[in-house]
Amino acid sequence: MDRVEEIKELGKFGLIKLLGEKFDHFNSSTLAGLEENAAVIANGNSDMVVSTKLFVENAHFDMTYVPLKHLGYKTIAVAVADILAMNALPYQVIVNIAISNRFSLEAINELSSGMQLCCSRYNIDLAGLDLSSSQTGLIITITAIGEVADNHLTQCGGAKENELICVTGDLGAAYTGLILLEREKKVFEVNPEEQPKLDEYSYLLERQLKPEPRIDIIKKLQEADILPTSMINVSDGLASALIRMSRASQCGTVIFENKLPIDMLTFRTLKDLNIVATTIALNGGEDYELMFTLAQKDYEKLKTIPNVSVIGYIKEAAAGNNLVTNDDRQIEIRAQGFGEVKSEN
Repeated sequence: MDRVEEIKELGKFGLIKLLGEKFDHFNSSTLAGLEENAAVIANGNSDMVVSTKLFVENAHFDMTYVPLKHLGYKTIAVAVADILAMNALPYQVIVNIAISNRFSLEAINELSSGMQLCCSRYNIDLAGLDLSSSQTGLIITITAIGEVADNHLTQCGGAKENELICVTGDLGAAYTGLILLEREKKVFEVNPEEQPKLDEYSYLLERQLKPEPRIDIIKKLQEADILPTSMINVSDGLASALIRMSRASQCGTVIFENKLPIDMLTFRTLKDLNIVATTIALNGGEDYELMFTLAQKDYEKLKTIPNVSVIGYIKEAAAGNNLVTNDDRQIEIRAQGFGEVKSEN
């Protein structure tokens, strides 16, 4: 097996675990980190939650079709999504940007205006900013910092048998938007005079280019006095999130195809492209929605919160992770390997 195959076999989170095992913990204030959505640091009666995201041109974004203002907005939103996945709220970000000499002052201002717009919308402070030069295009790192009362911290593990599996928003739209953008890029490369035909797909493009962090859901859960038993970001796809959560919780899961929240435009567009919508909902990624579990006794409270779907329930560990299809077949859920989905962040 060559080196690339070895890494793909491990998967993204397997590789993180392998590298992390080399490090010892010296401080009791470090509560969680490598196998969670974000690092957790004890801070008196609350916990500080910290997440860092890296964005590399031509790996995580393509300047052919990504406006700089949208990119700036998205980098903040993506970093914040991991804070929310710990049932915490974000308060600060630290931004580092490496820029090549092909970017003008106007372009840098456009990028930062997108960041400012997201911070302003969600009352997040810019707590630090650093700039450096780059020989390989645009590179951005965002460190997001949040806080949660120590008795409300929700981690990836914690789900128990018979609890409900819930997911916010809808799935597959962001990756469908990426498919459309890549298609139009190929058309443009053949004929630069051809205008993109994307007017009817604005929702899909916005989900890809300008995602919104689900701060609304975290606040509504708090208002409804609901404390999830486990929570995870589905940015790497629902299948990956289910497998990570089941491993951390030492449980099995079953979800139902007819319960997956897929927007009608997503479904129709994928059908036109001869792609099965369920496949994209499970493995597409970049939706930045939240998946969480909760006790059945909280179901009535949950019904007061919009944009949340119950898609399945927790089973015993021996049951594994399974999808019940629309024709009542049960198939094992498998996540795609490291690097197989383009924008894994």
